Amino acid sequence: MTGEIQIAGAGPAGSAAAIAALSEGAAVHIYERSRSPKHKVCGEFISHEAFRVLERLGVARAFLESQPTVIRRCALHLGARVKEWTLGEPAFGLSRLALDRLLLDHAVAAGARVSRGMAFHDAECGDPVIVASGRRGSRSRGGRLFGFKAHFSGPVTDSVHLFFTRFGYVGTSAVEGGETNVCGLAPEEELRRYGFEVEALLASEQELSAHLRPLSRRMRWLTTGPLAFSRVPNDEQRVYLAGDGLGFIDPFTGSGILNALLTGRLAGIAAATGKSAAEHLRSCARLLDGPFAISAAFRAVLRTRVRELAVLIPGSWLYKVTRAGNA
Repeated sequence: MTGEIQIAGAGPAGSAAAIAALSEGAAVHIYERSRSPKHKVCGEFISHEAFRVLERLGVARAFLESQPTVIRRCALHLGARVKEWTLGEPAFGLSRLALDRLLLDHAVAAGARVSRGMAFHDAECGDPVIVASGRRGSRSRGGRLFGFKAHFSGPVTDSVHLFFTRFGYVGTSAVEGGETNVCGLAPEEELRRYGFEVEALLASEQELSAHLRPLSRRMRWLTTGPLAFSRVPNDEQRVYLAGDGLGFIDPFTGSGILNALLTGRLAGIAAATGKSAAEHLRSCARLLDGPFAISAAFRAVLRTRVRELAVLIPGSWLYKVTRAGNA
């Protein structure tokens, strides 16, 4: 039996780690820097694979009671060309504000201790440690990416729309309460061209601008960054990485929450059962390396002159191969 597990971060990865560790009989203490739940920059797309992880964590019923929007279709926008298909299994849209609260409440009900307004390094370190507090490190200026997100009111659909633009990509999908989440990634240089006004950047893309025209923004734009598609090495024997603590894993076709839940659950089980951090990283690599490589290759194609030929790739296949399998 291990001692109390210290978890840095109360997002999906941290709470999933806590729930999994508690189910193995471990004691858990979560440290969260924010004093209260808040919106986060996130696509807020919960795939069917992510829902299956929620089932394993025992929170599927509470999740459905939160009345997430059901998403049945996907549309890839490549300039003026659009590829649409029906998802094999329905997905969901739920805000990070609601999802974070739901998962953390479940962890607390299962016995986790929570210290808010306190970064993990401010506390007396225990052993083992799960780091699920987001990105570690940053990139130097030049080529940096920033994420942005806001909620809009207006007509909603049962489709997730992914716009691959000259600057990056933007996703839109409905969340609870009849709102639409608009979230994307853009290089620092492009944002600087528009004075870091996200609205002006999005208006520069004709198809995206037309798609957003019926919608009205309901909150200020949130931004985060710099982001770098990377993996973070870890040589510490009893420190287990999860979610963006592993590095910024490409959320291509809306897999960010899935990756966080999968790696968080793996970290919680590994820490509670005494599995080494190195073995945990190997388990994460088996899940993520393939989808990560395919996403990187597709991103490279989209930066070339033949980007619109990507519409010839079967959308359902692309969606499947850029998604980690269940652990």
